[in-house]
Amino acid sequence: MFGDMMGMMGKLKETQQKIEDTKKRLDTVLIDESSSDELLTVTLTANREIKSISIADELLEDKEQLEDYLILNLNKAIAKATQVNEAELAAVAKEGMPNIPGLGNFME
Repeated sequence: MFGDMMGMMGKLKETQQKIEDTKKRLDTVLIDESSSDELLTVTLTANREIKSISIADELLEDKEQLEDYLILNLNKAIAKATQVNEAELAAVAKEGMPNIPGLGNFME
């Protein structure tokens, strides 16, 4: 039993490192979201860090429209980035879970 416990602890530590590596890799995965008329484009990492915002000159003339575009496109980009982030981290975490009897049904 003690050997099993040590093996599980080692596996958990290895999984924790894989999760940290995945988080670092997700900093390099870029998510672009553009308005339908392509007057505004935002780029985020899969870790939801804004990398760039590109605004067409004509949007600068209408503050309210620009604000609406920013809110809409940032929310869409954040939702996409969150989906990628959660899927990647869940895959790594599930792969590294030790086989503990009785927990199999709860992990799926």
